[in-house]
Amino acid sequence: MPVVTIKLAGSLSREQKQKIAEEMTATLERHTGKPASYTYIAFEASPEDNWAIAGKLLDED
Repeated sequence: MPVVTIKLAGSLSREQKQKIAEEMTATLERHTGKPASYTYIAFEASPEDNWAIAGKLLDED
């Protein structure tokens, strides 16, 4: 059973999550041969001040 966790800084709209879930599920079904009903997708969104790149928080200018 494919399990996908998508972590991101900030947030996505419900519509964006729906489209991503549809496309990821279709891709996994095509490449793994597992039925769509076996695919689980979790979205983990965190505020941008919980992420840093090159020593700077993403919410910094």
